[in-house]
Amino acid sequence: MSSTDTTHQVTIIGSGPAGLTAAVYAARANLEPLVIEGVIEGGPTGGQLTLTTDVENFPGFADGIMGPELILQMRAQAERFGTTFITEDIVKVNVEQRPFTLETASGNAISTQALIVATGAKPRRLDIPGEAELWGSGVSACATCDGFFFRDQHVVIVGGGDSAMEEAMFLTKFAAKVTVVHRRDELRASKIMQDRAFANDKIDFVWNAIPTEVNGSDGKVSSLTLKDTQTGEFSDLPCDGLFLAIGHIPNTWLFDGTLETDNDGYLIVDQPTTHTNVPGVFACGDVMDHTYRQAVTAAGTGCRAAMDAERWLAAGGDASHQ
Repeated sequence: MSSTDTTHQVTIIGSGPAGLTAAVYAARANLEPLVIEGVIEGGPTGGQLTLTTDVENFPGFADGIMGPELILQMRAQAERFGTTFITEDIVKVNVEQRPFTLETASGNAISTQALIVATGAKPRRLDIPGEAELWGSGVSACATCDGFFFRDQHVVIVGGGDSAMEEAMFLTKFAAKVTVVHRRDELRASKIMQDRAFANDKIDFVWNAIPTEVNGSDGKVSSLTLKDTQTGEFSDLPCDGLFLAIGHIPNTWLFDGTLETDNDGYLIVDQPTTHTNVPGVFACGDVMDHTYRQAVTAAGTGCRAAMDAERWLAAGGDASHQ
């Protein structure tokens, strides 16, 4: 592994809304941040927004903006203020002593005084035919983001927990009909969430079924092929959209055993700050947020992380200034 002579003041892993916002703020504070925008565990450079089409709920864009274009504009803004970018995968991180060190897939070594983790989280997928091809074109994992586009249509949501019920009820604000598909004959959701869903006339349920294929053409979903988990029989459920509510996987594998996580694998921060359990390491965006998972909330935590890092460095990088 080669080494570098320069120790960066701030290095940011991740180039989604959280990482790029952190870069803007760190750069404007003259910290000359380095952003590692490599692919994170098979996810796209630029985060989940690069897989999104129309974004209509990010402030400042009255007519909406395409997800990839929003990321490009945020990246250009960070670069204008002095951010440096490296497009490589990070394969190893050592946060046990300062300066922290990172190793890239090509063998380069990066040294940094402060580290901002913005590696995000990826939605669990079904991994069935048609899912990837129609992702962002009728297949989604965010009802808040995409529900508006299915006004007066029939959508299917897969899942049986509280999140699935919340998303199903949210979708009834737009869709004419919402069908919940669950692999068992009872939900995992809390009783109060079940009662609310059962009482909603727009919500139907298909029990003991798993999706096996998403059908559609020309960038539009037409139906979902289901398999009965008891009889093994297959059937087609006509629909206009598919929403997944089967959980997310935070991209934290680089920090196994070093940064504290909750039971679901999300990084724990000392709220309301973005400080992790390791002084000088900060976390922002979906890697530490399993509640909101919106581009605008990720950007907000990116701002907080950069400000926390700036103040921590200004105080001399002392653990007492957490």
